Amino acid sequence: MRPAPTILHLDMDAFYASAEQAAKPSLRGKAVVVGGLGPRGVVATASYEARRLGVHSAMPTAQARRLAPNAAYLVPRFSLYRTVSDQVMELLGRLSPLVEPLSLDEAFVDLEAGGTADDPASARATGEGLRTAIRAVTGLSGSVGLAGSKMLAKIASEQAKPDGLVLIEPGTERELLAPLSVRILPGVGPATGDHLRRAGMTTVHDLAEAGEAELVRLVGKAHGHGLHRMALGLDDRPVVAERDAKSVSVEDTFDVDLHDRVRVRAEVERLAGRCVERLRAADRSGRTVVLKVRRYDFSTLTRSETLRGPTDDPTVVREAAGRLLESVDTTGGVRLLGVGVTGLADYTQEDLFAQAADARELARRAAEHEAPAAEGGAEETVPEPAADGAEQLAARRWPAGHDVHHEEHGHGWVQGSGIGRVTVRFEEPWSAPGRVLTFRTDDPLLRPADPLPLVREPPDYSSWPASLPKSRSSGAAFSGGEESSP
Repeated sequence: MRPAPTILHLDMDAFYASAEQAAKPSLRGKAVVVGGLGPRGVVATASYEARRLGVHSAMPTAQARRLAPNAAYLVPRFSLYRTVSDQVMELLGRLSPLVEPLSLDEAFVDLEAGGTADDPASARATGEGLRTAIRAVTGLSGSVGLAGSKMLAKIASEQAKPDGLVLIEPGTERELLAPLSVRILPGVGPATGDHLRRAGMTTVHDLAEAGEAELVRLVGKAHGHGLHRMALGLDDRPVVAERDAKSVSVEDTFDVDLHDRVRVRAEVERLAGRCVERLRAADRSGRTVVLKVRRYDFSTLTRSETLRGPTDDPTVVREAAGRLLESVDTTGGVRLLGVGVTGLADYTQEDLFAQAADARELARRAAEHEAPAAEGGAEETVPEPAADGAEQLAARRWPAGHDVHHEEHGHGWVQGSGIGRVTVRFEEPWSAPGRVLTFRTDDPLLRPADPLPLVREPPDYSSWPASLPKSRSSGAAFSGGEESSP
């Protein structure tokens, strides 16, 4: 544990959904759900407006539609998210040489190593300066946690959400943690939480009082030892900027193009198994599963899915790769397939597998017993495309939420497609909400386009954080965590 709160954890707020709202003026303040839109689709991120309706990540999209029928349902645009992530990570890199990205929207920063903080006052000033810089450069908000350890910094950022800052001063850890649910600790998911509840342990205080021996008896040696240390607020893990490998992947090129969809699925599952073997051989786990498909015409597509925590479980990786394959058109044949895992970590998220099983069970029940509710709000959503091949191809060419350009009407985004038509709203991130027009899916004046930047003219932060105010006043300490005003 450090004597000052110089470890910062940044977590962007509802990242994918917030980026879509920033890019689409007509969706600001409205419920937005980003994820797979097909029968097996799963929610990747929901805006806070959608969360208030009960929608959350990893929920089957069919269930989300019943809870929020008037929400906008969009296919992820990872090129945009990666661009924004790069902007955020560049700002973090200006604070310290030790930046440990966990995913596109989350990272740890060692402020002490960067000389940008050495006490509570300077740490708070740096955190607030970072939040201001992120909003100015990207138009998005992020929540910041500051503490003397990685575990507590991450807990602090969760307490800060949305769009806030919480600082935990070293020495207050046990007092702060004691009344919190055991679920606040890393690695304690629904299954472990329920197991501990049945043993009479519902708060972090209960874990600390139980002692290490009892926790080892309940959950095993490694996990029990770690739980006891975390319950005492102990975490000495350093912020690691560079690892030996940033990803683990395997791929195969086939002598003859694969046309059989069942064979393609089998090859993806086989590659996922090999990928996990390499992952485990390196004693690593990963949070993002990546699928690579090179088609008959040498066009290469990549799809990725970020899980709720790092995993090295072959079932989880296989199922994630299979879901990604559902969004790829393999008509015409496949020359190459690859499966990779990025966002590497040296631990595995406990209960990720139980959560994945829960999501699969919900999807199964939805598919077998409950038909999706009809969508409302024609301005934001359109009916699912028909099941015939032409409509499926149109939906793949014009994914809901993706960018398009029309030679007469300019830049817009797809609200949906079906029955040979594509509906487009023409607006830009810095414009007023735009008008909606419908075209034939083969309109020669309409084409897919690249995403526009979320901020038209971002300010110059090349000298930041040299301009950051460094307060050393004695009256700026914060005990037990305090949330700033947004």
